[in-house]
Amino acid sequence: MLQNIYFSQLIIIAFTLHFASGCSCIVARPKGAPEVVSVKKIWDQAPYNSFTDLAFFNGKWFCAFREGNTHWGKGDCGKVRIIYSTDGETWESAALLSEEGADLRDAKLSITPDNRLMLLYFRRFNPTAYPEKHEQSFTRFSKDGFTWDEPNLAGTTERWLWRVAWHKGVAYGFDYGGPDGAPPFQAPRTGRFYSSDDGIHFKTIFECEHAGESAIFFLEDDTALLLIRSEGDNAVLGTARPPYANWEWKDLKRRLGGPQMIRLPDGRFVVGGRLYEERARTSLLWLDPDKGTLEEFLTLPSGGDTSYPGMVYKDGMLWVSYYSSHEGKTSIYLAKVKFP
Repeated sequence: MLQNIYFSQLIIIAFTLHFASGCSCIVARPKGAPEVVSVKKIWDQAPYNSFTDLAFFNGKWFCAFREGNTHWGKGDCGKVRIIYSTDGETWESAALLSEEGADLRDAKLSITPDNRLMLLYFRRFNPTAYPEKHEQSFTRFSKDGFTWDEPNLAGTTERWLWRVAWHKGVAYGFDYGGPDGAPPFQAPRTGRFYSSDDGIHFKTIFECEHAGESAIFFLEDDTALLLIRSEGDNAVLGTARPPYANWEWKDLKRRLGGPQMIRLPDGRFVVGGRLYEERARTSLLWLDPDKGTLEEFLTLPSGGDTSYPGMVYKDGMLWVSYYSSHEGKTSIYLAKVKFP
């Protein structure tokens, strides 16, 4: 009994020192390991289901992802499927968005300051069949998650705006693209950090040599954290203060695909994404922004073609959507993780 009281006092002291110092990392971790409470396949109706994101909006869960025939194929016309649930157990289709001849990819969800659900996605065309069409990102808005406004061109043509994060009424995003209007995967690629007051019109704040899939988080003091995949190389973490024109970078010393980032109520940062060592898998990792380290602590049931998680912390639980082919067909999964 005395030992438990003593440990609790140490935790209180540690957290007091943490917030008083303004440090971005946690001083002490609670004892015990995170626990996977449940994992459930929630969608597999298309031949190929992938690239997820997750949001809790107006009392319902919404999961957005791509339906297609393959991961990446010429002429593959991908669609954005949005499913919903009131309890996280039973899921039904809320919307299916498509465009003739287009491959719609990597749907990302966010909630606007005026309480609308915003969808961001990238549109590709087979250049042989549609030489006049451009690759570009779009946003759409919905008041209920079921009925969606018309698409709005977001960012710059031939660049891939990956994800946005809202902070104090402003949407911030990071994209990547090739040189001089070349397609996004043509080297040498660059990345651009954007801001938008409405989720439609984006203006460039800075451009850098780091490029790739990304996740953005803002601290209480307005410091921005930008986690970038960096295709074929180690992931990097950037930090910047307003107006976000000057960044400091740290090499995180491991490859990471499809990253997402969230902060727990106790201050710890959790990163989700694909790891490559030994085998491909979807994992959760501790991020220490001060040290620039990623430490894997949990591997979700996954393998093969997998990753691209969406993450929401609610009611003491981390909800994680992701896709995986470890059971054969590439399908959408939902995991619930409890932290001590």
